[in-house]
Amino acid sequence: MILNVHSPLDNVLIRITQRNKENIENNHDNMNDYKRFAQRIGLIGFTNILIALSSIILLPILTNNLNVNEYGIWIQISVTLNLMSALTTLGLPYTMVRYFPAFKSEEIKESFYSMGFVIAIIILTVASLFFLFSKNISIILFDGNIFITKLFSLILITYCLNAFLTNYFRALQKIRKYSLFTLIQTYLMVILTYYLLKIGFGLNGAIYGFLITQIILLIVMFLLIIADIGIGIPKFNNIKDYLSFGIPTIPGNISSWIVDLSDRYMINIFLGISFVAYYSPAYTLGNIVTMISGPLALLLPTVLSQYYEKNQIEKVKSFSKYSLKYYLILAIPTVFGLSLLSKQILLILTTPQIALNSYFITPLISVSALLFGIYIIFLNGIFLEKKTKILGLLWTISAITNILLNVILIDYIGIIGAAISTIIAYGIVCFFTIKYSTKYLNFKFDLKYLPKCIISSIIMSIIIGIFNPIGMINVIIVIIVCILIYTISIIILKVITIEEINEIKTILFG
Repeated sequence: MILNVHSPLDNVLIRITQRNKENIENNHDNMNDYKRFAQRIGLIGFTNILIALSSIILLPILTNNLNVNEYGIWIQISVTLNLMSALTTLGLPYTMVRYFPAFKSEEIKESFYSMGFVIAIIILTVASLFFLFSKNISIILFDGNIFITKLFSLILITYCLNAFLTNYFRALQKIRKYSLFTLIQTYLMVILTYYLLKIGFGLNGAIYGFLITQIILLIVMFLLIIADIGIGIPKFNNIKDYLSFGIPTIPGNISSWIVDLSDRYMINIFLGISFVAYYSPAYTLGNIVTMISGPLALLLPTVLSQYYEKNQIEKVKSFSKYSLKYYLILAIPTVFGLSLLSKQILLILTTPQIALNSYFITPLISVSALLFGIYIIFLNGIFLEKKTKILGLLWTISAITNILLNVILIDYIGIIGAAISTIIAYGIVCFFTIKYSTKYLNFKFDLKYLPKCIISSIIMSIIIGIFNPIGMINVIIVIIVCILIYTISIIILKVITIEEINEIKTILFG
């Protein structure tokens, strides 16, 4: 017989000690989770900065070596690739992100090859149609250039397969590899495009550079995935479940494409290909705001899926709350800065003809990008509940609104009409996503810091107005000064407290 040698008080103290130990362990686990998330956000954020920089590098390369019509065709290729990728992949890359974090290795292997086989069949079919009907398609999309249309069919195969393969690394949170391949894809294309343009290949050379990059990336990624999971045979065990999750996202993806990119088609129809060339650089500049939301779009779905499957709802809410706060702290001043410096930056990166015909587009697009980032954070409530049909419906409504507004406004007020249509469409999606997401997951967000961010951004904007910088060096100096002023302002106004700064230091550096 074992005697209990502890008094009741001792037993209470033991239980308190055990509970405190458990709390310490839980807090330690939470800190590790936040640290991993912050480090991955930092890595993806750094990658996005480099990608944004590559866009800035590529823009003058293209605009100074191609005429306005050729640059317009380049934009049409990019726009059409995004549409075809949304259609042909059947939402299965997104399905991987939702399901793979909870899978074991054999499930991952079987599911990967089953999804990949289905996607490959669809892509090859669509690419064949582009090749066979290249004459007719070229007249509609590529200013009658049949050769480029045939090249496009090859690019389509590699581009869509790469979209599937890169999501494998994203789904399994292999963020370093994901970032590496994203950077290789971006900068190898820039280097090859620059070289082939300089030796006189023209628009065809730029497209060759893009195609070669996609082929190299496809081979390298597929070999690494084989080394990771081996070669498998598709069994299609759960393909119905995957398609039932992925296919409802197609209307949303297409509608998202309509809102984001179809304005180039509409501008081409109403105003001509040269106005596409005016519109696109200003749109690209305003869209830099998505560089901030990009890491959240990549990481939040996988991270939140893990906690949601473990029923750790408070962690889901905590990650969402702080993601929104720090996103807005960074995005709001970016919108102000881009809006006020758009003309100067476009004059540096493009030709005066393009800059003077489009700088007024950037402020509207940057606000649209801000709304899209808010949507990115809130959509996870719908995503975790697997209510993808709601997202499809919201984007469909938004797309129809966008098309109708484009038809009316572009004809009357030109390219600024397309920008106005875009901001209204994103506003609709953002508003209703917040409404439905908070219905499924009861997020509580304290937005007291929001007016302070706006005040700090206005203070920063006054500096831009006073100096009105001209030329690259002056613009860079003013940007650095504005960053310092904004940072000091949000600390003084207690948007970020000293305690939060210390917590961030602890999370990032231990």
